[in-house]
Amino acid sequence: MALKIFIAATGQNSGKTTTSLSLMHLASKKFERIGFIKPLGPKPIVFRGIDIDKDPALMAELFGLEKHLQLMCPVVVKPGDTRRALNGELPVEQLSEKVLESCAALEKECDFIIVEGSGHPGVGSVLGLSNARIARLLDAPVLMVTGGGIGNVVDSVHLNLALFEKEQAEVRAILVNKIIPEKREATLSYLQRAFTGQPFEIIGGFNYQPVLANPTLRRVAKLLDFPLHGNQAAASRIVHHIHIGAASTQRVVEALQDSTLLVVTSSRDELLVTMANLYQIPEYREKIVALVIPGVAPITKVTQQILDTSNIPYIRTTGYHTTDIYQALLDDVSKTTAEDTEKIDLVRQMAENRLDFEKITELFSRPSNGEARKAVDSKTNLR
Repeated sequence: MALKIFIAATGQNSGKTTTSLSLMHLASKKFERIGFIKPLGPKPIVFRGIDIDKDPALMAELFGLEKHLQLMCPVVVKPGDTRRALNGELPVEQLSEKVLESCAALEKECDFIIVEGSGHPGVGSVLGLSNARIARLLDAPVLMVTGGGIGNVVDSVHLNLALFEKEQAEVRAILVNKIIPEKREATLSYLQRAFTGQPFEIIGGFNYQPVLANPTLRRVAKLLDFPLHGNQAAASRIVHHIHIGAASTQRVVEALQDSTLLVVTSSRDELLVTMANLYQIPEYREKIVALVIPGVAPITKVTQQILDTSNIPYIRTTGYHTTDIYQALLDDVSKTTAEDTEKIDLVRQMAENRLDFEKITELFSRPSNGEARKAVDSKTNLR
């Protein structure tokens, strides 16, 4: 029987997919046949001609699991499905069967399976497929991922445990992510004390990493929905700082930090030309990721020629104010894609340095409550 770990989270953006990716990477070194399933997919895309959630598509691409695609996301939630379910037009009772059948088929092909939940534990309840319900349905013990802090972790874990307890799903470990490095030891110590007597273990996850939290230039272009011009090789660069080019040209140049995305309106010819020229200097190329150029006024012909000749990456937007762009970028939470090679390499390295995979597999290899009940029932029947 395959070793299954259900990855849940106390909320969105806690590092659930990063954790799944890390465990898949470590499992690939120990198990010959690994698998991944996200039973409920609320963010559908078309991948290899199949409607599937973006997370299983990512895992399939990274770990060569394309042969399992049909099994990796049995329930893909599309716009309108919630209303259809409430109107009785979507047979929700059949969705659980699809999840069970897909997971059972995957277990025949794999020795180790990550089952990833969606969002917070309650997501999917309207379809009868909350995270907690699915974990119980698949008899998969739960690894609950949290963000950083102490009080926030304690509060959010207790809040979310209630649903798992209601569904009789077994939470075996809490993995704490986004820990402030200098507070790591103290944070984990306090959390151990806060959860004394609980039937789960506290596992230290990843420290807070701006590289993982910040977007790539490719992500920025996708978010703004405008093409990237200039040096396409820069698409995978990670944006660590966002500046608005509102001050004098000299002040803007002096304020540049490593990996800066500069938002500068189309009428600032002098600043645009200066950035294009500085991009030719290695020292400044490290600082300048790209330009985002909003504004109603067209870029002058000479400035446009200089931009194109310099090959500086830029995104020319229309219909946005500078402040709108700045706020949209600040509000965005970056998600990892298969093209984000720098992030993925970092995650793999972090996994090997930070996670005790032997301890995790030992913890999750114990018979589940469901298996224990089956064993008792079997002995009773024999008598």
